[in-house]
Amino acid sequence: MQKVRHQLDNFLKLVNAIALAFLTSLTVWQVVTRYFLHNPSTWSEELASYMFTWTTMLAATYLFGKRAHMNIPVIFEKFSPKTQQVISIAAEIFTLLFAVFVLIIGGSSITKLTMGQMSSSLSVPMGYFYAILPVTGVLIAFYNVLNLYDLFTRPDEVLEAGDSDLESEE
Repeated sequence: MQKVRHQLDNFLKLVNAIALAFLTSLTVWQVVTRYFLHNPSTWSEELASYMFTWTTMLAATYLFGKRAHMNIPVIFEKFSPKTQQVISIAAEIFTLLFAVFVLIIGGSSITKLTMGQMSSSLSVPMGYFYAILPVTGVLIAFYNVLNLYDLFTRPDEVLEAGDSDLESEE
């Protein structure tokens, strides 16, 4: 399971790095065309806003997989290890429900619904831009399953580690 998680982490890091580099290039292009060429590029501004959304959602998915999402450890650490495990499992289940019902099912619905609507500058179906919702929903649900597996099989390691996995990569 750890090997699968590691491969998915590496894939998301690579995709995010490429997306961020592309987003930066688009933004630089927009500045150059607007201020130096005095002919703003409309398509790059629209694409940059959609790329920003995709990059943010994929980065949030990566952080979720590393269990580095926002939390309040001061309160959490006051509980016994068994209670911490129960709270963590409950949080994973609630997140799994959110991922399935809102991101996957709801995201798929909005993606299908907007496939007939074209973006203003790019003339691309808007559904492609909304497709990030079910994509990240599937990835978050997969991470949920991995997190639940870890919480049931090695709770002490998971609860003690916190987000130290993320810190060890830096």
